[in-house]
Amino acid sequence: MIQIYNSQSRQKEVFKPIREGKVGIYCCGPTVYDYFHIGNARPFIMFDVFRRYLESQGYEVTYVQNFTDVDDKMIERANREGITVKELGERFIDAYFKDAGALGVRPATVHPKATEHMPQMIRLIQGLVDAGIAYEKDGSVYFHTPAFPEYGKLSGQNLEDLDSGARISVDDEKKNPLDFALWKAEKPGEPSWDSPWGKGRPGWHIECSAMSMEYLGEHFDIHCGGQDLLFPHHENEVAQSEGFTGHPFVNYWMHNGFLNIDNAKMSKSLGNFFTVRDILKEYDAEDVRMLMLSAHYRSPLNFSRDMMMQAKASLTRLYTAKERLLSLKASAKDGEVNAELIQEIAQMKERFIAGMNNDFNTAEAMGALFELVYLINTKLDESTALGTLNKAVEAFTDMTDIFGILSKKTDEVPSEVQALADARAQARKDKNWAQSDALRDQIAALGYMVEDTPQGQKLRKK
Repeated sequence: MIQIYNSQSRQKEVFKPIREGKVGIYCCGPTVYDYFHIGNARPFIMFDVFRRYLESQGYEVTYVQNFTDVDDKMIERANREGITVKELGERFIDAYFKDAGALGVRPATVHPKATEHMPQMIRLIQGLVDAGIAYEKDGSVYFHTPAFPEYGKLSGQNLEDLDSGARISVDDEKKNPLDFALWKAEKPGEPSWDSPWGKGRPGWHIECSAMSMEYLGEHFDIHCGGQDLLFPHHENEVAQSEGFTGHPFVNYWMHNGFLNIDNAKMSKSLGNFFTVRDILKEYDAEDVRMLMLSAHYRSPLNFSRDMMMQAKASLTRLYTAKERLLSLKASAKDGEVNAELIQEIAQMKERFIAGMNNDFNTAEAMGALFELVYLINTKLDESTALGTLNKAVEAFTDMTDIFGILSKKTDEVPSEVQALADARAQARKDKNWAQSDALRDQIAALGYMVEDTPQGQKLRKK
């Protein structure tokens, strides 16, 4: 039974998809005016893992992640560089796929672009105008928040408190300071599209409502993104979407916590603002992914050199366990399986699933994975039957595949090398040190190193 913390109800809820066996997820993607930063990487990685977990549990997942490819920052940078907004967007969409791919983030089912969904946005805006919830002023269209009495229900914000804290200038076109733009009238030097209100471009919030509805329907299961998007972006999505349809928009809202840099909020003014491309010049991408998995997605997470070293060490332990498993399996013989070990392995898999079912708690699930690593290192050896090893390999692979880690190829040891290693293990047992050394040299000549550890000998490719 999967439980999800719903930002709207502010409590954990049992997950029940709208359509049995199928899940629709919309995850807010990047605004493509630059390389995405390390803070953006957290939702991309974490919700990729969430998707993998749902699929492992038999769900058919439609995962939609958009590209915001028209926006104030994009226009400013494109004008500065003397290129079109479209050219700028294409450059950084390509960069997104390269950097996200390095982090093990799988492409979404659909990656819609805002600029390719103007008819859907205009239809939605027109519906809000017709319903009296939005109004046009000098070629721009605004959502009138007082016309949607439930405004603030997602973030828990009180409309009166928000209103008292807001200010409206004399020359402001809006009726209310909390009203937000659905359509912006054309300005010189900006890309624009035809609409019933004249040429212009969409507001940011309407883009996500239109694109999510296009691919997931007017009512879908899960909407996710960073905590910084809860208000006003997601709040405005709820208001305009439900104002248009008259029924619930999303059943579960999931928001990940902030990523700090050396215990400080990331900001350009502090000089601790890093793109993923910057980070990957110094750190391995899989180590970054491992760090993200080490904490619950809703908790704050600190990115530091020490934390990265811990993530790297943890990942090395996993690779070592994988190599040991493959080495043992390569030389294993059929025999009576160890029922007690089989049960222990099953219990660890159950604890992993329990962690993931508990609001997608990757830290808890990671603990179960390392319990399995301990078992691999201390309770499995050359005498373990193939059937027992197969169960360990299956559980280990299932867990690491859900996490999207251990993607680097670990070669299975050739049978010739394994036979020499087995002979060397026997020579050591017989205290025939001369033969042991000779066999080590033969193994080395075939391109492998043999290491003696408390858990037995380990083979590594040179």
